[in-house]
Parts: sequence; C-alpha cells; structure tokens
Amino acid sequence: MKMKAAVIILNWNGERLLQEFLPSVIANTNPRLASIVVADNASTDGSVALLRERFPEVELLPLDENYGFAGGYNRAIAAREEEVVVLLNSDVEVAAGWLEPLLAALEADRRLVAVQPKIRSYRDKTSFEYAGACGGFIDYLGFPFCRGRVLGVIERDEGQYDDVREVFWCSGAALCIRREDYLAAGGLDERFFAHMEEIDLCWRIRNRGGILKVCPQSVVYHLGGGSLPMNHPRKLFLNYRNNLLMLYKNLPSKAWRRVAWRRCMLDWAAAVLFLLKGERKNVVAVFQARHEFARMKKFYRQPSATPHDACIYPHSLVFRYYFRRLRIFSRLWE
Repeated sequence: MKMKAAVIILNWNGERLLQEFLPSVIANTNPRLASIVVADNASTDGSVALLRERFPEVELLPLDENYGFAGGYNRAIAAREEEVVVLLNSDVEVAAGWLEPLLAALEADRRLVAVQPKIRSYRDKTSFEYAGACGGFIDYLGFPFCRGRVLGVIERDEGQYDDVREVFWCSGAALCIRREDYLAAGGLDERFFAHMEEIDLCWRIRNRGGILKVCPQSVVYHLGGGSLPMNHPRKLFLNYRNNLLMLYKNLPSKAWRRVAWRRCMLDWAAAVLFLLKGERKNVVAVFQARHEFARMKKFYRQPSATPHDACIYPHSLVFRYYFRRLRIFSRLWE
C-alpha cells in the first residue's frame, strides 16, 4: 500500500477520553501506513501533559485557542503533508485492521474522494451508532439519516449493510479523505463551529463531482454524545441553524425556494411539539436558529446549478417516518 495517512484526533479538554480511547488507536494503526496526531484546541485540563507523559509516540499539534470542530481540523489538516487524512473523534475505539480497507478503497479508485468505516455503538457493540452508522444520506428537505439509523431508530448490525456502496455523506466521527480534495473544497465551514459541517463538506464535494462511499470491512466503535446531550438547546440550535445554512449554500436559488417554505412549516411544527412537552428552551433554540440563519445567509453565494444527486432521498423523511411508519433504512425506498 503506497498511500500514507495522518490520523488526526481533535481534542478539547478530553483527558478522560484520550485515556480511554487513544490506546486502541495506537495499538490498531499500522505505523507504516499512518502517523497519529492529536490537535489540541487550547485545552485547560491535563490533556497535553497526558499526551507528553503517556503517549510520546503520538504527535501533538497545540492550537492557540479553541477553534471548534471545523476550525481545529482545518488548521490541523493544513499543517500536514500526507496524501490522506482521517478525521477521528476522540471518543472512537478502532478495531484491528480498521485503516487498511479505507486506504485500499482510495487507492483503487481515484474518483473516490472520501470513505467512512462502519460505525457501531461503543455502548452496545451489536448496534449501529447514531452519528454515521453505515453511511449517510439526506432527504430533499435536508434531514440526515443513515444506513442503520433513521431519525431516532437505530438498527442492530446483522450484516444487512455490509456491501460497499456510494453514500451522500461520510461521518465526521471517522472520515477518511484525500487531503488535496478536502482543501480544494474549502474544508469544513468554520462559521458552523460544530454540527452538520461534515455533511456540508460532503455536499460540496459531491457538487464538484466527487464520490463518497462506506466501507463496512472497516469497523470502529463510537461513544457519541460526548460533548452535549442529544436534546440540549445548544446542540439543537447549532443543528437547526447549520442545517438551514447547508441547504441554502448548496442549493440553487430556485431549488432553495421550493424547500424553504416546507422547512419553515416543519420547524414551526417542531417548536410546537417542544412547547407541548414543556421544553421551552428548545422552542427558543429553534427560533434563535432561524433568526441566526437569516442573519448569516448573506455570507454565502448560492450555486447557479448543481448536478442531480441520486443519493438525495426524493421524499420527506419526516412524513414517511411518522405517517407511513417507515423507520428502517431498507424500507424507505418501498
């Protein structure tokens, strides 16, 4: 295998996670194929001291402030020279031989820009993990889902998605990508700060003609939810705002107008549901997200046209989930 990779773990005050998960990355990553780098977002805990004392074989890249997920990775990737970079979350355990299938897939097809492994749950290793599962898709309204995860329903991994196939997006929890293409596409959008930024990057890559795939022969285990709980108002705000920004910046204006009013209705419906459940902070988060989106969209220029993308689900995922009760990935195209 000729390709060389940099496995980059972004850290911010993650001393406990590094202690728990970094040993598996060191043990199961062939040093002839990849170097392991921890880019530290100006942590204030004992992360840096831990790395220097316990893991001297890991390269430390200290950043001067917390640039978030997007900014931290952009700076770390710009500082490397390897042909391939792997964005690996600090709460991921990797299985033996996890990297080889990913690099082999990239070597075999120059059109392939990025690939992700199968991502199982660290807490329940027989099930897929929410953030990526076995490859990501979106519906035409921008709602993401995965092979193995539709909205909140997560499937057990019984080998049903073990084929290598093209996907719309690869999870940022374990994203193996050609460095040149990452930089040419503009990297992760730093205005997003966190959440949805890898889907946005993948969409830009696909609009440029790039191909993305999932390679289930590679397996990792993701803890997930390490920063904020799933329904935390801050996470909700970032997901709603960034999802709208992602749609706006990747759709031509005509397509955006068709989507915008439908999304507005769905966002209002979500706010009403949060209100009925007594989750007032989440109601505020939805409206703040829409307000911030309206302010930020001036920073983006919409494309004049985009290619047809067969990996965009042409139906409303929310409608089919709640009204037709299609909650398993393999049933969505029925």
